[in-house]
Amino acid sequence: MGTALKLPIIDLSSPEKLSTSRLIRQACLDHGFFYLTNHGVSEELMEGVLIESKKLFSLPLVEKMVMARHGFRGYSPLYDEKLESSSTSIGDSKEMFTFGSSEGVLGQLYPNKWPLEELLPLWRPTMECYYKNVMDVGKKLFGLVALALNLEENYFEQVGAFNDQAAVVRLLRYSGELNSSGEETCGASAHSDFGMITLLATDGVAGLQVCRDKDKEPKVWEDVAGIKGTFVVNIGDLMERWTNGLFRSTLHRVVSVGKERYSVAVFVDPDPNCVVECLESCCSETYPPR
Repeated sequence: MGTALKLPIIDLSSPEKLSTSRLIRQACLDHGFFYLTNHGVSEELMEGVLIESKKLFSLPLVEKMVMARHGFRGYSPLYDEKLESSSTSIGDSKEMFTFGSSEGVLGQLYPNKWPLEELLPLWRPTMECYYKNVMDVGKKLFGLVALALNLEENYFEQVGAFNDQAAVVRLLRYSGELNSSGEETCGASAHSDFGMITLLATDGVAGLQVCRDKDKEPKVWEDVAGIKGTFVVNIGDLMERWTNGLFRSTLHRVVSVGKERYSVAVFVDPDPNCVVECLESCCSETYPPR
């Protein structure tokens, strides 16, 4: 494992919006990662999602493959994805299940695949409740991100980022397997997220690492611990582009530690029809749009 990294902790419930937005700005400049606390999603619901996730992944493979992903949503088995193309492994040692909103244009184009109610009766209502709750968190957070970028608080709503619900939830199970040769094994190989912002909930098992300088060689990896009841938030490539490189997406990975690891990632992305162009507050004559 690498050295431990102390990330900023942002309190979403703070009434001091401007000071909170300044903290978010500094976190996005320094790390591209931060913890989000007092966000309004109950620990009971977060635990419920992890419990239902474990139930899904414990189903026989043949039952999970009925929900196999074709496109964006559904089940992906072990080694189905390899995020770092240069990696010599057969694939990342993780299983995934992805779903999104059933409403709107995207919900119709990419329908969700749900497990049978008789197999997992609480699964769908738990996940749909979680989706709604985290979307509320995302919109509130983006108001603060807008303020952090010297924009109107409702900027992202004004430009249509939330006209259709493009965000998806990805349930993840990392096998935790270790390579017998002693080589490092990755549940998720090195990558940066490609969207706006990701909100991650974990079961507390170690493994998440970030590399703050993605252009430096050799890479320096630092451990990010899970804090119970918080989200780990990180900037994606799209937000880096939107901010003209001011907020940088951060390279990260999940290394195997010999123990199963469960997490829930919510990728908050804009409506595909939203126009993404350099924000006026992120460019000048001396720093033109890239």
